[in-house]
Amino acid sequence: MDPDPQDPPMVLPAAEPASAWKQGWWCHARQMASPNFGVRPDGAVVDLIVVHSISLPPGQYGTDAVAQFFSNQLDWSLHPYFETLRNLKVSAHFFIRRNGEIGQFVSCDKRAWHAGVSSYRGRDNCNDDAVGIELEGLEGDDFDPPQYDSLARLCKALAESYPVAHVAGHEHIAPGRKGDPGRGFDWDRLQGLLAWPPERFPGPVAG
Repeated sequence: MDPDPQDPPMVLPAAEPASAWKQGWWCHARQMASPNFGVRPDGAVVDLIVVHSISLPPGQYGTDAVAQFFSNQLDWSLHPYFETLRNLKVSAHFFIRRNGEIGQFVSCDKRAWHAGVSSYRGRDNCNDDAVGIELEGLEGDDFDPPQYDSLARLCKALAESYPVAHVAGHEHIAPGRKGDPGRGFDWDRLQGLLAWPPERFPGPVAG
């Protein structure tokens, strides 16, 4: 999907001031701390951004269920699908809503629980050295322009503070097990907004 010519162009800041970050928390995100995180292993280099998609219940947008899920506060009785999540303890560093609003659940200096069993650029356990960003959406469906704008701004800010060298989807780091964000996500659009070289972005999903 090419950018809609009606969409106003987004101007990304040249650089994020150091004051925009405090102990891994970004001042432009709404902070909603999750208890689901750990310490990154010694020697970990935070050089990977992993893009995911999630909506709770699936395909329903604008609820607080994702934030509640990441915070271990989800009421399992509210929807039959929630019962399938009951025993899971997960989190992402960031969650971007359809309107572009960004929430942060885990400091980027810490290890969020978003990737699971994974491998990318010759390394396993992508949680160790990745920042996980969840987009509000359904796997395979399209995403809204404000989400791309916010994602690009966030990626740019991360690259100013961490040695980001790669951006990939959950489907690329766990092929065959995960499929998000899926066919509806426009990698060319994100690359165009960031003006980063192609080698930072994933190729086709294996299989």
